[in-house]
Amino acid sequence: MELHDVWFVLIAVLWTGYFFLEGFDFGVGILTKLLARNRPERRVLINTIGPVWDGNEVWLLTAGGATFAAFPDWYATLFSGFYLPLLLILVCLIVRGVAFEYRHKRDEERWQTNWEHAIFWTSLLPALLWGIAFGNIVRGVKIDAQKEYVGNIFDLLNPYALLGGLVTLTLFTFHGAVFAALKTLGDIRVRARALALRLGLLTAALALAFLTWTQVSRGDGASLVAMLVAVAALVGAVGAIKVGREGWSFALSGVTIGAVVAMLFLALFPNVMPSSLNEEWSLTVTNASSSPYTLKIMTWCAGISAPLVMLYQGWTYWVFRKRIGTQHIAVDAH
Repeated sequence: MELHDVWFVLIAVLWTGYFFLEGFDFGVGILTKLLARNRPERRVLINTIGPVWDGNEVWLLTAGGATFAAFPDWYATLFSGFYLPLLLILVCLIVRGVAFEYRHKRDEERWQTNWEHAIFWTSLLPALLWGIAFGNIVRGVKIDAQKEYVGNIFDLLNPYALLGGLVTLTLFTFHGAVFAALKTLGDIRVRARALALRLGLLTAALALAFLTWTQVSRGDGASLVAMLVAVAALVGAVGAIKVGREGWSFALSGVTIGAVVAMLFLALFPNVMPSSLNEEWSLTVTNASSSPYTLKIMTWCAGISAPLVMLYQGWTYWVFRKRIGTQHIAVDAH
């Protein structure tokens, strides 16, 4: 396996880590409106992700940085062609972080309500837009012979990509509901399990349609295996939450996310960004990659730093592993 193939796999792993971790905190952000009935319950949900949400976003920065360094042409075409949706995601992530920090700074009802609206919408929009973005990457976009995107924003709003957006939206919300059930106590835990069950059934229907479409249009034997794993894991996650096994359900929903990302990247390979205008103009792991020397240095750096980061982040989750409920929220807490 050449180094550019290795880095294609590593970037897929980074996106898997990002969607697994950020996926559930997007879901929890959405649930602040769908699940919580009052301000203490919203506070409980926010507190479940409070110690970890910013660390989860590090995976996005690493995935973007790795793409820039390992596949500069892919990075340039992707970020110029998808400029508006990626800018909207960036704005959402900035506002979302500010909302978490500023919501409790003042006691006024309107102040807190506005920031709670911000948390909901800036969790929902990225969850939808990431699916649309990856749907277009797999489907192929208008790239010319100079490796430049020549389409427009409306070309990205095609049925396949929109279905991909609905899949990531429902999958992340389901993932978040399972996480909420895993991390909370009392009535909110019971309602989170019930909501997760309903969301899981909807997610399974949408995911099956999207993955089948992907397999028929661009898949091969390897992507078929990933698809079967994704479907089986999602069914298992729904079954586990039905019998109250939140830990197993959360693990299986994570496997589902990993298998979906694996399927998309397997359907892509050896392309990194197919051209819908001419297959010969597609960006591939060879014509979009950096020099072998650059990739070699990156591999050494990643081999040293990545385990340390993962150990630290794992320790953070261990420290904040206990369940919380409304009884842990002070009466005058915001």
